[in-house]
Amino acid sequence: MRRLTPVLALGALLLAALPAHAADGPAHRESYGTKAPYSPVQNPRGYQKAPAGFVPVFTENVSRHGSRAATDSEDGDLILALWDKAESEGQLTRRGEEFGPKVRALQAAMAKVGYGNLSGRGRQELAAAAVRMERRLPSLFAKIADDGERIDVVSSGQGRAVGSGTEFADALAGAAPELKPLIGPGRTDKDLLYFHKSAGGAAYREYIENDQRLKDTLKGITGQARTREAARCVLRKIFEESFVERIDDQVGAAQAVYNLYAIAPAMSEESPDGGGWGMERYISPADAAWFGYLSDAEDFYEKGPGFLDSDITYKMADVLLDDFFKQVEAKRDGTGGLGAELRFTHAEEIIPLAALMGLPGSTRPAAPGEAYTYADNPWRGASVAPLGANIQWDVFRKGDRYLVRMLYNEKETAFKTGCRPVAKGSTFYDLNELERCFGRG
Repeated sequence: MRRLTPVLALGALLLAALPAHAADGPAHRESYGTKAPYSPVQNPRGYQKAPAGFVPVFTENVSRHGSRAATDSEDGDLILALWDKAESEGQLTRRGEEFGPKVRALQAAMAKVGYGNLSGRGRQELAAAAVRMERRLPSLFAKIADDGERIDVVSSGQGRAVGSGTEFADALAGAAPELKPLIGPGRTDKDLLYFHKSAGGAAYREYIENDQRLKDTLKGITGQARTREAARCVLRKIFEESFVERIDDQVGAAQAVYNLYAIAPAMSEESPDGGGWGMERYISPADAAWFGYLSDAEDFYEKGPGFLDSDITYKMADVLLDDFFKQVEAKRDGTGGLGAELRFTHAEEIIPLAALMGLPGSTRPAAPGEAYTYADNPWRGASVAPLGANIQWDVFRKGDRYLVRMLYNEKETAFKTGCRPVAKGSTFYDLNELERCFGRG
């Protein structure tokens, strides 16, 4: 009987998800956009069994890095400069008096973690995901150990992605110690997992920097009166009315408050009592939802389905989808030598890949002349690419036939419209059918 190692014990505690704090429960989650902490979508007890005679022979995934600190101190610096001025003038509300010290404590915690680096919660998210993977496919990992197959770990090379790969690999080895010598050292492939900044993303970068339609669309969405109203409401929780009216860029200041609110759950483990930072006290649910929508709109047009007549935001993700197929085909052809391929990347890669693959929530671009809204589009950053988001293909074999099952944030997920499963309602697809469906001639 396998001994319960410390890492496995941790994974058992986190098998479903981290305990939800009040601030990141279902009522708030959507407002965090792509800063929403990870939670697996489906209970593994509900997974379908593979068709009779099929056994798992390979698995591969791509995962966004886990929860992290903010990438820099800009938001905290901006709002604290205003707070210091308001304090010196006696222009803070009673609630606002508490705000400055909380922000300073959060800033100090993020600086200690390292701006942009994995937080304690992020490390736990990746460790728990690795343990759940091993629990889902125990016979596969036993076979990998018996056959001496390699497990490849590859990332974008950015610190939080490298760290995510390390946490995942260490937890996997802790759950199944016999795998440890088979897990390769983490390697970097920027063309594959940082493609928005590589040569393959040149046209995309041109679009982000210079496309006038994009600029006009986002300006029109952000420039609505509701944004100014929400900004004033946020600032009035912290500053007296007369001080708010003197702030030159009210939207920018309120955006900074929202950004601190959005990153706070990712830093929950570093809070004084581990229970969160209480940043939701300084922004109402309605205003948080509005700023969350603005963040989602930007991600939708800059990384996601975007405009109906253009694939510029997601075409470059084909390099990653191609690698998924190459790995499965190598397993089928006996040329790979891998038991698992584990990839770690960023929202800038997960969001386009979801759009390219037609994953749930990412199937509907915006029609010309119609802005993206929550009312008429299902795309939500918190569902499409939360911190720790992942896409996994499990490969099963019977004789010379290979089936693939896809998990999206650990939920069994159908492939895009036009791909036929092995039976109606099944989540298993013949590899030959997927090659046909995705045009791999």
